[in-house]
Amino acid sequence: MKKIYLLLTLILLYLSCHDENPIIKFQKELISNEITGSNIAAVFQDDSLVYKHVMNSGKMGDMDITDETIFPIWSMSKPITTVAMMILKEQGLVDFQDPVHKYIPSFENLKCKGPQGVYPCNNTMRVVDLLTHRSGYTYYNEDGEYKFLNGQLSGMAKYSTSYRFNNLDDFAVAVSNQPLEFEPGSMYIYGINQAILGKVIESATGVSFYEYLKKNIFDKLGMNNTKFYLTKQERLKVQPLFVNFVANTPPWNPTDLNLKGFTRLLDEMSYDKDNRAHFGGEGLVSTFPDYMKFCNMLVNDGIYNGERVLSKKSIEIMTSKYTEGYPNKNEPFLFPDQIGTYLGFTFYVIEDSEIEGTNSSIGTYGWSGYHNTHFWINPEKKRYGLFMSRSREFNFDIGKDFRIAVNSVY
Repeated sequence: MKKIYLLLTLILLYLSCHDENPIIKFQKELISNEITGSNIAAVFQDDSLVYKHVMNSGKMGDMDITDETIFPIWSMSKPITTVAMMILKEQGLVDFQDPVHKYIPSFENLKCKGPQGVYPCNNTMRVVDLLTHRSGYTYYNEDGEYKFLNGQLSGMAKYSTSYRFNNLDDFAVAVSNQPLEFEPGSMYIYGINQAILGKVIESATGVSFYEYLKKNIFDKLGMNNTKFYLTKQERLKVQPLFVNFVANTPPWNPTDLNLKGFTRLLDEMSYDKDNRAHFGGEGLVSTFPDYMKFCNMLVNDGIYNGERVLSKKSIEIMTSKYTEGYPNKNEPFLFPDQIGTYLGFTFYVIEDSEIEGTNSSIGTYGWSGYHNTHFWINPEKKRYGLFMSRSREFNFDIGKDFRIAVNSVY
């Protein structure tokens, strides 16, 4: 076993010094093509770290990445909230078929949008509808319009921003007054669901959402740098954001503006330590080593350092099929970039490897974050990949190209 590990190490060292390594080439091209600034990637397989490499841009305004670099992980908060919900279910504190209003009373009389205008919803929203993004809630701009079809560089969301709310109680009440795009449970649309689930967890447990995450996930995994706030000193460790806006690109988030460069603006969250609006879909910051621990737990069927954090059955439940993949005439809000996959509890799950096109095993699952953080878990090969940068606009191809590069090496 030691000889095999030594051989893998020598191969890794050799490849790290030569551009023939497709993963290094992938990381370099993201910088040269001005998709990201500095970036970091790692691959873990069979209980061993087989690849980890930082590709720094060296550009003015950028910052070299270290293990202490902090990244806003945005929607990679969602898998953490999903795991928290699975633990809550294992503890017997929630039933996914429960109506949401059992935990948040203001959700009892929701309104839906229809051809004739707004009307009282016929369906009751259930907890599972939030877990699967089938609640009818999406993301909204300040004017209440669908965010992904109305580009705004300021990004000031109507709901999931700690600049608007100081706690999840006020957030939940405001959201309950927002008419749903359709009847709960009837179709998929990506949205603010995991932020609402944070309030469900608070109501079910009697503790703050962050306290629950800390006790049941972060402390057990040693994720000491994953949280909803930043101290003054920690703000200096946050990776600058590289922006490269090109007018009318991508088509699902159009803008008529052009903007390029590195900035410490456009945070979109306050990350104030005294703010209790902890959004489970968008609000966490983390470091690369911290999120590696989370991936490590998932790839090992819920076990980390010999301790069970989550049952294997829970992983099976959260990666089961709840929404058919693209294209589907009955699901008009699916992402076209996720062809060959279906959707579980937020996670995409590869269903047709040939159509998906990255040579990944069927059952590989993962998710990404708004500023181009990406991860995936391959249960069949006991492998995970993790990539972090901080850049806009979001690019689905990064996660795919990363899998292609990895699968060509290992």
